[in-house]
Amino acid sequence: MGDKQKLLREADEAHGELREAINGLDDEQLGRVWLGTWGVREILIHIAGWHREMIPALQRLGRGEPPHPEGVSYDDVDAWNARFVEARRDAKLADVLTELDGSYWEFVSVAAALEDRHFEPGAPARDLFDGAGPQHYREHAAQILHWRGLGRG
Repeated sequence: MGDKQKLLREADEAHGELREAINGLDDEQLGRVWLGTWGVREILIHIAGWHREMIPALQRLGRGEPPHPEGVSYDDVDAWNARFVEARRDAKLADVLTELDGSYWEFVSVAAALEDRHFEPGAPARDLFDGAGPQHYREHAAQILHWRGLGRG
């Protein structure tokens, strides 16, 4: 199995772990603040926000272009996270969950369409995909499980 296929499989597994971490939580629990100024709702919103940002970045890489438009930087991750959450502040929880899953499938589909070479060690698409995908899901799944008293954080 090539690097791309391994990463896509890891994304599916880690996304499943994230969904399992929130399984059974009601609206009040999903909205409860426990991670600074965030709760599960905000975590899910920002994950979907990174999907939406990385989809065109992966598409640009596939066309042989730089991943970000000129003048755009993702160096200030906290500012981007705040922007994603603020933009969806009034979203209904059901819409947040639908957006998380829909953006996930689009993110994975765009990555799957790229040539395998884009996922070789050190390739920009690999780092973008893993950072917004499997690593990201596992980081937040662990935090949620810890908050729920079901695992390590």
